[in-house]
Amino acid sequence: MKQSPESRAEFAKYVSRRWFLKECGVGLGTIALHSLLGETARAAAPGPDLRNPLAAKAPHFPARAKNVIYLFMAGAPSHLELFDYKPQLAKFSGTLPPAELLQGYRAAFITPDATLLGPRFKFARHGQSGAELSELLPHLAEVADDIAIVKSMATDAFNHAPAQILMHTGSQQFGRPSVGAWSLYGLGSESRNLPGFVVFSSGSKGPSGGASNWGSGFLPTVYNGCMFRSQGDPILYLSNPEGVDDRIQSDTFESIRRLNEQHLGAVGDPEIATRLNSFEMAARMQSSAPDLMDISSEPKHILEMYGVEPGKPSFALNCLLARRLIERGVRFVELFHESWDQHGNLKADLRKNCKNCDQASAALVKDLKQRGLLDDTLVIWGGEFGRTPMMQHGDDGRDHHPNCFSIWMAGGGVKPGLTLGESDDFGFNTTKDRVHVHDLNATILHLLGFDHTKLTYRFQGRDFRLTDVHGEVVTKLLA
Repeated sequence: MKQSPESRAEFAKYVSRRWFLKECGVGLGTIALHSLLGETARAAAPGPDLRNPLAAKAPHFPARAKNVIYLFMAGAPSHLELFDYKPQLAKFSGTLPPAELLQGYRAAFITPDATLLGPRFKFARHGQSGAELSELLPHLAEVADDIAIVKSMATDAFNHAPAQILMHTGSQQFGRPSVGAWSLYGLGSESRNLPGFVVFSSGSKGPSGGASNWGSGFLPTVYNGCMFRSQGDPILYLSNPEGVDDRIQSDTFESIRRLNEQHLGAVGDPEIATRLNSFEMAARMQSSAPDLMDISSEPKHILEMYGVEPGKPSFALNCLLARRLIERGVRFVELFHESWDQHGNLKADLRKNCKNCDQASAALVKDLKQRGLLDDTLVIWGGEFGRTPMMQHGDDGRDHHPNCFSIWMAGGGVKPGLTLGESDDFGFNTTKDRVHVHDLNATILHLLGFDHTKLTYRFQGRDFRLTDVHGEVVTKLLA
C-alpha cells in the first residue's frame, strides 16, 4: 500500500537513530549509558555517591592517617647539603668521579669532565635517634625524634616537570590523577564547607609540572586540587560583586541547582555532579573561607613559632593555614615552594630556602603534635629528585640527579626517629633499602587505609591506579 506524504512525514518523526537504538537495539542506548556511568561505578573503593561525590567513605582497612600535608620543595633540594653527609665526597672534592660510577648515567646538563664537589655545609647528630642533619636545618633538628628520614629515594626522571608529575601521579606523562586526587576519591572529605584537597604555592615561581601536580586526570574533576591564595579571598571572585545581595544569589543558585539536578538525572554525567558541588561549595565558602584566613585568633607564640608575619604571604603562613585546614576536616593539603634548583649560587640560595622553610616545617610538626593531630596526620617533605655529587658552574652548583635523594616524613603511622636507607660514599646511588617513587606512593595510600593495587578507576577499557603496575609498601617506615 502506497503511503501518503503526510504518513511518511509522521513516520519519520519516530524512526530516528535514537529511536532505533532505544527500541530496536536490545537496549543499546541503555547499555551505552551504563558504560559511561560505570567509569565511576566500577572503582575498587566504595563507589562515590553521584549526587555527593565528596561524602566521606571507608578505606579498605583501618587507616593510620586521616589527612595528609605534603610540603613539596619543587626544584629538588640537595640531599648532599641537607640530609646525606659524605666525608668521602669531601675528601675527593675536585677530582674526577670513578669511571664505573658514570657508566650508563644520564644527566640533564652536566659535562662528562665535571669533578666531585664536597658538602658545602657542616653536619651534626641530633636527638636520641642521632639523626644527622645539616647546619642549615636547626629547627628540624629540634624534632629529629619525631620524623623519619629516607636517604634512599630514587626516581626515573631527571628533568623537573616529568619528575614532579611522576612523583605526584605515578607517570611522567600528563593526564593521570594526582596522589591528592586519589586520596580524595578513595576517602572523600570530612569538610562540607571547604574543598577536600587544597593547594598553596610560595617561593619565586610555581612548580614546573604546573597544575598536573594536583590535577584529577581522568577522575571526575570534583577530586581536583583547589588552588588557594594566602592573602585576600583564597579563591578569586569568591565575594559577591557589587549589586548582588544574598537574596539574588540564593535565587540564582536555586535555579541553577534545579536545572543541574534535572540534567544529572537525565544523563548521569559525573561532571554535572562536580558543577553542582562547586556551586554549593562556593556558597558555603563565602562564610567558611574568611574564618579560615583570619589568623587573628592564633596566639602570638604560635605565630612566632611558625615565623608568620600577619598580612605577609609566605611559606610559613601556608604551613599555619595547612594546620587550620586539617582541623576543619580537609583531607589533603599540599604546599609547593619553588625553587630549589641550584645549578649555581648553591650556598646562598640553599641558605635562603632553608631560612624560608625550615622553621615553619618544624613548627608544623610541633604544632600538630601538641594538638594531638600528628598521630593521624601524615606530613611529607621533599622534592622530585636530588643533586649530583659532581659540581656545576665552578664550585657552587649541582645538576639534577634521579639515582638518589632524601625526604622526611612524620606522623600518620610513620615510625619516628628512623633513618631509612643508605647511599654510596659519594651519595650517587642507593645501596640499601631503595625506595622508588612508586613505593612512596604505595606507602602513602597504605597509611590512608588502602591497598594500592585495589584503589583503581576504570578508564579507556582498563583499571588504572596511582602506582601503575609497580610499588611496594615500605614496611620499615611503619610505626
